[in-house]
Amino acid sequence: MGIITNIVRSLAVKVHNQIEFMVDHPHNFQDRILKENISKAKNTVYGNEHDFASIDSYETYKSRVPLNRYEALRPYVERSLEGEKNVLWPGAPKYIVTTAGTTGGIKYVPISKASLPYHYYSARNAVLNYALQYGLLRVFDHKLLFLSSSPQLSKTGKIKSGRLSGIVNHQVPPWLRFNKMPSKNINSIDNWEEKIYEIAKESLGENVSMVSGVPSKVMMYYESLLKQTGANTIKEVFPDYELFVHGGVNFSPYKKKLDSLVGGDIHTVETYPSSEGFVAFQDIKGDAGLLLNVNGGIFFEFVPAHQIHDPHPDRLALQDVDIGIEYAIILTNNAGLWSSVLGDVIEFTSLAPYRLIIKGRVEQFISAFGEHIIAGEVESAMSTALTGTGVQVFEFTVAPQVDPPEGGLPYHEWIVETDNSALELSNFGRILDQCMQAKNFQYKDLRAGKIISRLKISPVPRGTFDQYMKMNNKLDNQYVIPHLNNDRKIADELLGIPKQDLVAFR
Repeated sequence: MGIITNIVRSLAVKVHNQIEFMVDHPHNFQDRILKENISKAKNTVYGNEHDFASIDSYETYKSRVPLNRYEALRPYVERSLEGEKNVLWPGAPKYIVTTAGTTGGIKYVPISKASLPYHYYSARNAVLNYALQYGLLRVFDHKLLFLSSSPQLSKTGKIKSGRLSGIVNHQVPPWLRFNKMPSKNINSIDNWEEKIYEIAKESLGENVSMVSGVPSKVMMYYESLLKQTGANTIKEVFPDYELFVHGGVNFSPYKKKLDSLVGGDIHTVETYPSSEGFVAFQDIKGDAGLLLNVNGGIFFEFVPAHQIHDPHPDRLALQDVDIGIEYAIILTNNAGLWSSVLGDVIEFTSLAPYRLIIKGRVEQFISAFGEHIIAGEVESAMSTALTGTGVQVFEFTVAPQVDPPEGGLPYHEWIVETDNSALELSNFGRILDQCMQAKNFQYKDLRAGKIISRLKISPVPRGTFDQYMKMNNKLDNQYVIPHLNNDRKIADELLGIPKQDLVAFR
């Protein structure tokens, strides 16, 4: 047992006990967080406008504070960017996270001195808790590789800004820096093609035991590493590789390909981070449900997903939710976001403890023909169809084709990045269509009524999705092309990329 493992063990035991206590008292933590956040912000601009000083219950809070999409809070954030203090939260934001907005453009999310530790410590605690339970603390004696955005920060207005994972890089404690990869110089490379190549090159000869990152970027890293080494699997390169930590997107469409690249069994831990706060994490092996982080500085509310666009939807505190119902997740955090619509749709799989699965995005759906398909359905269908077939899908997105140029009935077009043949994809498309009919009864009715025809798979070569992101200045660790589109903007651009323009894999 190494020195680092001995240091980490006592911390992991402490973290595990804290999580167990959190699990046993979820409502107490939620009540306390709401009261504390209101009390601390009562003299801010937003607090005065909504009379925080007289709020004495959640019911009162709901009557004073509306549901806020980002656009409603943006004017307050912009006042903070201009240097005004005590706008949404006492003082000025510590950092500003720059991310993609759901309606386009850049979204500025404040991080306060109070909220900053929760972003790092929640992720750390998730890994420590899992590693302790499954005897994996030894991974900390080897190299830990984090595929993150650049830690180099700029300024938005008068506040330091950057991507969330880049900001969190600055919170890494000294004991972890000893084994952390990549080096700062390589991690600061902005171009992801170059960065992945250099990270793979730097890790050659090292003993990497854990990798953390968005699945699509980890896939690029694996492939670059195998190409540079000539090895067949990652386990040949890193025999002690045991733990993969991921988050940000649904993992199931990537799992089959990533497993084949690794070439052996490893543990995976899913996390649910967002710029607004760390929402949930996996605490049990093999359980799809993620444990809600009820002691992470966030007070949660939940709105039935089908009501999220209603003028007066039901707003539920944690104790009022139920299993099997899709909810839009709403959060109030200790950085001054008040009843902010996160944009994700979740469903609880357990209430003791509170565990959830991510079903998709509030704004991410297809309903060109009245079918109202959500991201969770296409991702689940893709995962099912991939099982037991020889097809490998590296990335995909779906869009409606309302007026097919070839004539005939409209259909859903799946743009799929793959190396498989047309014959293999034809059979795969048939299976995928059957899966979609099983997942969504409106889709099944439209197919049976000959309103739409069977889905069409349009294959694109490797590198197409990365080239799209490069062309749109979105080749970043935190940007992910949506799997569902209600229009054809992204689909047509992907299909229009000339083969000779594709990003070359080194």
